[in-house]
Amino acid sequence: MNTYTALTDAVGGSLALTALVGTLPLITFFAMLLLVKAKAHVAGLASLAVALVVAIFAFGMPWNLALLSASQGAVFGFFPIVWIVVMALWFYQITVLSGRFEDMRAIFDQIGGGDLRIQAILIAFCFGGLLEALAGFGAPVAITATMILALGLKPLKTATVVLLANTAPVAFGAIAIPITTAGNLTGLDPAHIGAIVGHQAPFIAVMVPFFLLFIIDGWRGLREAWPAALAIGGSFAIAQWWSATHFSYELTDVVASLVGVGAAVILMRFWKPKGTEGVRERLGAPPRPATEGLTIPRIWMALLPYVLVVVIFAIAKLWKLGADIPALIASTDLKFPWPGLDGRLLDDAGEPITNTIYNFQWLSSPGTLLLISGLLVASIYTVYTNNGMFKLSMGDAVAEIGRCFYRMRFAALTIVTVLALAYVMNFSGQTIAIGTWFAGLGAIFVFFSPVLGWLGTAVTGSDTSANALFSNLQQTAAEGIGADPNLLVAANTSGGVVGKMVSPQSLAIAATAVGMEGKESEIFRAVVWWSLGLLLVVCSLVFLQSNVLAGMLPTP
Repeated sequence: MNTYTALTDAVGGSLALTALVGTLPLITFFAMLLLVKAKAHVAGLASLAVALVVAIFAFGMPWNLALLSASQGAVFGFFPIVWIVVMALWFYQITVLSGRFEDMRAIFDQIGGGDLRIQAILIAFCFGGLLEALAGFGAPVAITATMILALGLKPLKTATVVLLANTAPVAFGAIAIPITTAGNLTGLDPAHIGAIVGHQAPFIAVMVPFFLLFIIDGWRGLREAWPAALAIGGSFAIAQWWSATHFSYELTDVVASLVGVGAAVILMRFWKPKGTEGVRERLGAPPRPATEGLTIPRIWMALLPYVLVVVIFAIAKLWKLGADIPALIASTDLKFPWPGLDGRLLDDAGEPITNTIYNFQWLSSPGTLLLISGLLVASIYTVYTNNGMFKLSMGDAVAEIGRCFYRMRFAALTIVTVLALAYVMNFSGQTIAIGTWFAGLGAIFVFFSPVLGWLGTAVTGSDTSANALFSNLQQTAAEGIGADPNLLVAANTSGGVVGKMVSPQSLAIAATAVGMEGKESEIFRAVVWWSLGLLLVVCSLVFLQSNVLAGMLPTP
């Protein structure tokens, strides 16, 4: 029975040469996307093939162990990651099929007091954050862009607003899949990684509404409506910090988005912005839409899915009164050694590594909890139809699951191939070699660590994919320079947050939603400086958190 130990000098006895060869799969991935203009799943397949060749012929990994590594990564990519993403999309689709989604649009108009600027912030930032929490993968950009375009904003301004607004919630998107992925790949506690991200992302969140105001209505908008930006951004940031640190990192965006909306509701009861009517005329927007018929029961039914999902996740993750529900649910997890791989990958001491244990969380997975939440929502919606105005059959709701899987088929293939690629690179030692070389840069690497997350997300369009590619590299580099691995893995996630707006995937989705197909470069020029400026903020923050601001970080 053959075994394998990853070496950082496998190629020619040189760390630098080994690290250089180890980057070939990543170079292939980026080149396929940027130069060849290949689809993401094609780039993932090509990069996986290169990673297998490098692992077998350059690093000396037995071919069967290399293929088994890819298989474990692929299965993990499908479950739980694809499962969570599809269930999150399906959960949102329940509101669309029932017709309750249109009531959500009317709710935002009432909350914003008819002020187009505040409505746009609520839709792009708060509702977009809620969609990012549940669906992610471009859905928030597409949906909020069409809603804001209907308010009367120009296409380019609409695209810029929704892309910039989509930054703050990305780290915790799709029930925090980027963070869960990073934890599974590195062996670090994802809850602790999430808590650290919860001490980074809020600094971006509190600034974004002010930027949105400026984009929508310039300096005049800032002067007239800054209290709304402060209330929404500040409350979102505080809730994001609290939920990631003390509640549930998976539900961080859900909590933060609802709190942001709640802050706007309270503010608008005591304060009215100046120039509400003037801004519509100035921007050439149509008059305020009518919202008759939006009764209290309809408002509650529109909000029901998002309240219910918070309750169910809270019970599953936190309830310990009378019975330890989290422990009971976790006890259903099925853990088993990966066949043919477990016990055959050894560390430097000759001991088997532990990452070859696959955990099948059939009940405790956030995807399954979303399925339960969605079935409950669908059941309630089939009963309460408001005299037939809102119709949803349970059969149609269940059938939508299949339609969501079909719609996400290429995104799912991308996720599966990228995770297979990550596992091959990690188990063969390619990632470790790159990280060990980066560690040679010393403490300055901490400053640049978010750049890797930014680059990975900018190219792949997914913070999850960026973490799959670079989490182990960040961990290895951190251990090499004596930094906190949790901090740098979190930095990779936070760097990806501000890279999402310039990814080709996001640009294409935004361009399609606002009718600017073929003009992605124009949108790119409008958002790239925002992205780079926020990246500088994240890099500076992470560097300070590694030394003078270390006391602000949560303890494990």
